[in-house]
Amino acid sequence: RRRIRNMIAGVSTACIYPALLEDSLSDLVSMGVKNTEIFINTNCELKTEFINLLDSILKDHGASCCAVHPFTCPSEPMMLFSAYKRRINDIIDYYKYFFQAMNILGAKIFVFHGNKSLTPVPDELYFERFAILAEAAKDFGVIVAQENVSRCQSRSLEFLTAMSQYLGNTANFVLDVKQAIRAGEDPEEIAQKLGNKIIHVHMSDHGKKGDCLLAGDGEFNISRFLSVLKNDGFNGSVILELYRSNYSDISELADNYNYIKQIINKL
Repeated sequence: RRRIRNMIAGVSTACIYPALLEDSLSDLVSMGVKNTEIFINTNCELKTEFINLLDSILKDHGASCCAVHPFTCPSEPMMLFSAYKRRINDIIDYYKYFFQAMNILGAKIFVFHGNKSLTPVPDELYFERFAILAEAAKDFGVIVAQENVSRCQSRSLEFLTAMSQYLGNTANFVLDVKQAIRAGEDPEEIAQKLGNKIIHVHMSDHGKKGDCLLAGDGEFNISRFLSVLKNDGFNGSVILELYRSNYSDISELADNYNYIKQIINKL
């Protein structure tokens, strides 16, 4: 299976929401973050001139974008997983704007939430709809990766394993540590079971202080977790993804980025 790059630390612009995207990206790369995931927050941020601005910010600092996260996750249950088939074509056509933006930014991974657990559809229908989107993304050299999300149908390891078996090489995954914890799943077990189909990681720590902490502020054995991934061939991005309430100053994001880099370098 083709890999994107060596295992590398990074930070998501989502950590600084609701600051404007261009400001968030500038702040991160100005502090020395060389690898980013970009969260597109609204439709106007898909315009070519805006994407070119983001690309220039990255290039000016020798930084890169490995993945894009769409703001449209809440609409996916209605647009991709309803019984009204015409919506499927519309959402895929719309997502092509994201794929085009990713081509400019050099990003390869499209982070996908999917259907909500409150309105489940049969597994096979879910997998087939995902495959349609994944096929459309291939034309742009983009990989659609299913994220485990506690409020979504993708919350359980059982579901993700079934998806992996049903779709074969079409199934690729984003492993989000905090979302696994919130769903009552063990991130390390997910890593073991899904193996090299995990191509992207959303990193956070957890423990007595909370379920979404800066790396090192909880009790999660990050080194062991990343070793499990590495042993299965993972060499993608380990992206710090927190909420604005989970840290005090944005300088902590750069410090944590370097902390995760140190862990990776010791593996």
